[in-house]
Amino acid sequence: MMSLIENKCDDIVYMKSPNSKTKHAFTTRFGGVSSVIHQSLNLAHRSNDEYDNVKENYSRLCKILGISTDDIVCSNQVHGTHIRVATKDDRNTLFMSKPDQADGSITQTPGVALMVFTADCVPILLHDPVKKIIGAVHAGWRGTVADIAGVAIRKMESEFNCSPADIRAAIGPCISMCCFETNNDVTDALAGSLPGSAGDCIIKHGDKFKVDLKQANRIFLENAGVTDIIVSDECTSCLSDKYWSHRKTGGQRGSQVAIIVL
Repeated sequence: MMSLIENKCDDIVYMKSPNSKTKHAFTTRFGGVSSVIHQSLNLAHRSNDEYDNVKENYSRLCKILGISTDDIVCSNQVHGTHIRVATKDDRNTLFMSKPDQADGSITQTPGVALMVFTADCVPILLHDPVKKIIGAVHAGWRGTVADIAGVAIRKMESEFNCSPADIRAAIGPCISMCCFETNNDVTDALAGSLPGSAGDCIIKHGDKFKVDLKQANRIFLENAGVTDIIVSDECTSCLSDKYWSHRKTGGQRGSQVAIIVL
């Protein structure tokens, strides 16, 4: 099964999906200038990291993508299912104090860089090379069980007449089943949203459960008609030296991003 491919450019280490030819990246912790708990490529723009360090980290990332920080569209992620349609007017939101609330964006506009933040949650990048549409989605467990992946696909259909069969999806590094131990609130919600399939994503573990958010999002994408799906085989918690992990660090961490641009 194909997975993401590691790339390195100017000390920035990032992951790319072989099924998408447009510019994109799932970042790691490597290649930035931040220090101490934020070492080194911290992209959490509202952390207690030094502002100049975060700004330099973004400058380095944007350089390898051939874009400007002013091209970035990001949102205040709230673990919901709202997907924005982004245009040129939505750019330059990176350091805004109150960006729009959303957990994903789609666009048909070249040069508009869609970005989501993660540190265990699931990043999903979408690309329709036929209609030339892209999307970026943040799926925590709440967004996952609410089918934010399917919501994004249907938004691409309704707004831009995309065919799900043309859409290429990449599920990036996130916490894997090995490390995502939960109570039954998560499993009950998943069973309600994936009747008949939730069992493929859940393992009983003592009094708790382990849940595979990657597999759940894959199923939601497949249910929405997407067939070309690449899934990262890396766990942010297991590989907390390479990726930011909220659970592993107890919240003392930075953030990575998933970013895509036409």
